[in-house]
Amino acid sequence: MRSDKPTLPVIGDVIRYAYLWSHEHAAGREEGSKDRPAAVVALLRGENGRDEVVVFPITSTAPVEDGAGVEIPAATRARLGLQSEPCWVVVTEANVFAWPGPDLRRPDTGENDFVYGSLPHALMATIRQAFAAWRARKGARTIRRTE
Repeated sequence: MRSDKPTLPVIGDVIRYAYLWSHEHAAGREEGSKDRPAAVVALLRGENGRDEVVVFPITSTAPVEDGAGVEIPAATRARLGLQSEPCWVVVTEANVFAWPGPDLRRPDTGENDFVYGSLPHALMATIRQAFAAWRARKGARTIRRTE
C-alpha cells in the first residue's frame, strides 16, 4: 500500500517552507509571508507521537550581527538550485512543525518532492556550532507551528 505522505526529511536537507519569522509571530501572524528554503536541523517525536521537524530559515539578507547566520557556499547553492547571490542559514530562530504540515511547498526544480537536496556535513557542523554559540550568548527563539 503506497502512502501519499511525503518522506520524512533527514537532518541537513533543505526544504521549501512558508517560514514564520519570530517578528511576524510577535505581530500576531500565523502564516509566513514568503515561501523560502529552510534547513532541517533536528527531527523530534512530538507528544502526540507525530514526527516533528525543526528548521532554520535561509535568507538572502546578510545577518546584521556577527554569528547570526552561516553563509552557504556558492557551489552548494548551485547544486541545490538556490539563487546565485549569497544567502545565509539564520541560527537565531527556528520553526518546529508536525511533518508534513500545511506550510510545505514544492521547490521550483520540477521535482515531485519538498527537498532541494542536502547541505554538506561540514557546513551542518558549522551551523550547529554557530547555533550553540548564539544560544549561549543571546538565547534562541522557537516558533511552534500548529496545523
